[in-house]
Amino acid sequence: MDFKSVGRIFSGLCQAGAWGCFDEFNRIKIEVISVVAMQVLSIVDALSRDAETFDFMGSTIRCDGNCGLFITMNPGYAGRTELPDNLKALMRPVAMMVPDLAMIAEVMLSAEGFTDARNLSKKTITLYSLMQQQLSKQDHYDYGLRNLKAVLNMAGSIKRADPSTNEEAILMRALRDMNLPKFIKDDERLFRLLLGDLFPSLELPVTEIGNLNAALESELKSAGLQMHPFLVFKIGQLYDSKLTRHCNMLVGATLSGKSTAWKTLAKAKTALAKENVTGYLPVTSFVINPLLSGLMEYYLLYSSRARSQIKMTRNG
Repeated sequence: MDFKSVGRIFSGLCQAGAWGCFDEFNRIKIEVISVVAMQVLSIVDALSRDAETFDFMGSTIRCDGNCGLFITMNPGYAGRTELPDNLKALMRPVAMMVPDLAMIAEVMLSAEGFTDARNLSKKTITLYSLMQQQLSKQDHYDYGLRNLKAVLNMAGSIKRADPSTNEEAILMRALRDMNLPKFIKDDERLFRLLLGDLFPSLELPVTEIGNLNAALESELKSAGLQMHPFLVFKIGQLYDSKLTRHCNMLVGATLSGKSTAWKTLAKAKTALAKENVTGYLPVTSFVINPLLSGLMEYYLLYSSRARSQIKMTRNG
């Protein structure tokens, strides 16, 4: 996002008297933030003078005194820019506390219908703390609130599907199924040991995938591949991950079976959909080579070229 894009948003907020909150504001490049600071200064100056109109980016615009600008940021976080002093001086800082994950987990488990929410939340947070301390550091590992929320939501889904099941077994299954697929081999062993220490009296069976197993076997045979237990296990993990997450990433070395896993799963689900098996829909794949295009095409970033094209279209 460049300074013109930000300026257009500021202009709209000032004239409409609206409030705008810019999340992760320090993701913007430092050269853009420096110009944005001057834009904010002109707005603050107009508000302090109770001006009805003021000059902004070469145009005279109306200033509604009800407008407000707010930003959120993570100082010192990876990939973030430090705010310049002139912009800091225009913003009133508000410090935020680190969330109490144990309390959040307890409330969420209670809302999902768990009767022993307090003890289960303590076990969950203890496990996450131990994982953060003892497992290796990988770029794709995440022990934050988003991951915790996904685990607890899955536990709630299992609880609603079978309310009579032991609550510890439900939580243990959710923790296992949501975290195990992302761990490397050494961390997987350690995770199983940690899980066993926190739930010593429980032994969970391998998740059954029902009709999908027969469809996978048929697709692997038709592709001339073996029904290897590890491959089927990984496809099952991908299937479980797809049920609970909008976006998934397959990480592994070359020729480790990543493409085979997702292609086989897609074909198996499509085959089951054609047989009208409940819960399965046909899968349509679109393969994109990231080397052929830049970020502009993938994330639809607002470009100066696009802005000029829009302007030309409006002018006729």
